[in-house]
Amino acid sequence: MSRTTTKFNVNKIRKDFPILENIKPYGKPLVFFDNAASTQKPVKVIETLKDYYENTHSNIHRGIYVLSQKASDLYDEAREKVRKFLNAEYPEEIIFVRGATEGMNLIVHSLGETFLNEGDEVIISRMEHHANIVPWYLLKQRKKITIKILEINENGTLKLEELENLITPKTKVLSITHVSNTLGTINPIKEIISVAKKHNLYTIVDGAQAVAHIPVDVQDLGCDFYAFSGHKIYAPTGIGAIYGKKELLQKMVPYQGGGDMIKFVTFDKIIFNDLPFKFEAGTPNIAGAIGLGAALDYLNEIGFEDALKYEDELGEYFYKKLLEIPEVKVLGQAEKRVPVFSFVIDGVHPHDIASFFDAEGIAIRTGHHCTQPLMQFYKVPATSRASISFYNTYEEVDYFIDVLKNVIKFFK
Repeated sequence: MSRTTTKFNVNKIRKDFPILENIKPYGKPLVFFDNAASTQKPVKVIETLKDYYENTHSNIHRGIYVLSQKASDLYDEAREKVRKFLNAEYPEEIIFVRGATEGMNLIVHSLGETFLNEGDEVIISRMEHHANIVPWYLLKQRKKITIKILEINENGTLKLEELENLITPKTKVLSITHVSNTLGTINPIKEIISVAKKHNLYTIVDGAQAVAHIPVDVQDLGCDFYAFSGHKIYAPTGIGAIYGKKELLQKMVPYQGGGDMIKFVTFDKIIFNDLPFKFEAGTPNIAGAIGLGAALDYLNEIGFEDALKYEDELGEYFYKKLLEIPEVKVLGQAEKRVPVFSFVIDGVHPHDIASFFDAEGIAIRTGHHCTQPLMQFYKVPATSRASISFYNTYEEVDYFIDVLKNVIKFFK
């Protein structure tokens, strides 16, 4: 029975994801609530990968034979699909990478080496994933830049009133997450970027957790760079993309060197290739890119807007159920959020909670979620995290809540 007000048919959609039916942990139906870590894959994506390896595989952009031309066309078509998905202006503004982590490293390294100097300042926030912290730390070691932190409120929202005060004439970059992978908070990115642009800052957005839950239009946001991972939006692992404004990418030094990112090489002189190839050294994840394109096609076919509306309603139901349990503390209670819930139970270790859930067939995540500075803010070493997708159901949420109550009874 569906409790959603949308026309979205979740039972029909679930049949598109074989793992939900095929895998039964300890003989029990799989309830997959670790979607913030990685989403499951629909048949369309699985069959696209199978078809590619059976009928198309070849290296791209280097062969004049049929297979190479066909593989190259599919790879280039995938780039266009990502361009449309993000509403970038040009396909060459889309660079394929292994995922958001490599994307953030590419942006930080190339932007930093090209435009930043000793003493320049970069602003990031307390809620950042390590992928938007560690690359800046490495750049700090190399170029002696300064990293400044935009703090958060107890409810998991940014202290936006402090942003202007952090900006000085030496501030050059604002790099921030669109959605917190731990708190589920949706940051007002367009508003934040408008403040940054008043001060001529370069703006970078980590969109790893956003793309699966909210529509993204990079031209409307006005950001200079945007990164995301394919595996968090129903595509294969090992593929993702960054958007970068064409005029900036053209000026930036390459992140890696090798084949296909050059036009001319001698021992004395190197001429780099045009965009986007300048930033795609070596043989790329061809199958992964094509699989990413198939995932985006799938979202269009099922009606992504309806899927997200259903997901929002299910997430709100889940959130209210969690808040009704007095022993459970949910970290971050922002008004605008995606269905990602990190919680703690006083006196019960998150790993014990996850083990209890696993025995009941429910997959959740525990740990610091690559957000250790955020854990320090809330004074906890780790949390349990449940995160949902549009293929999850109200019945699964009810089951989760029942098991959670049993966890409390058992350990208390």
